[in-house]
Amino acid sequence: MSEDVVRLEVADYVAVATLNRPPVNAVNSEMRERLIALFDEVTDRSDIRVVVLTAQGKVFCAGADLKQRPDPSKPGTFWHHNRITRETGNAIKECAKPVICAVNGAALGAGFGLMASCDIMMASENAVFGMPEIDVGLAGGVAMLNEILSKSFVRRLTFTGDRLPAAELYRLGVLDSVWPQEELMPAAMKMAARIAEKSPTGIKYAKNSANFVSLMSPKEAYRFEQNFTYELAKTEDAIEARTAQLEKRKPVFKGR
Repeated sequence: MSEDVVRLEVADYVAVATLNRPPVNAVNSEMRERLIALFDEVTDRSDIRVVVLTAQGKVFCAGADLKQRPDPSKPGTFWHHNRITRETGNAIKECAKPVICAVNGAALGAGFGLMASCDIMMASENAVFGMPEIDVGLAGGVAMLNEILSKSFVRRLTFTGDRLPAAELYRLGVLDSVWPQEELMPAAMKMAARIAEKSPTGIKYAKNSANFVSLMSPKEAYRFEQNFTYELAKTEDAIEARTAQLEKRKPVFKGR
């Protein structure tokens, strides 16, 4: 597995993960394995507090590499491929650190799914989004999009292969913000820097809570968050946050 297929750069607690498989950053098995390994690594690294996921070139990700489809005639091959495909998105969702997606161009199929797995989604004005599986003899994508789009839009994209511009996804409340191409990464890095200043312990609890409350009833979700708040309140970072607020100074967090 080559680390070049997704580059990782780290500075000031912010990691930038860049899809690097020109010309269109199509997702193949090597990229999937690299993404899984990268986000698992990020979870354990104390020098990383937030990740920005983006891509080289003018296309974020054109989807899965059609030249590397599994052969259903070989026992186990398709199921292994499907398992690794599922785990690619799960690695991003389950990463203990927040992931900001900076979509710098077309995000189609698996590329759209990568964005949907992230915590905060930003895009350039030229970005477009779609699920073209129906046009290449495949099906899928509903599970990836159900969390961020309405029933009608999910099914429209799945049944037609239509592409939506970034402005439309912003109107629908899917994207956090849309930027001119040259302003996207500076805006994403500014957002990342703000998050990196927060308590690493608090952020870990917050992401874990955000991941699980959507699976619960409102009553259960509120209780779940209250339990997290109780555990968080006893940490050194929480005490430092309250003390710094009272003393009107910038807190110094230790991640414990």
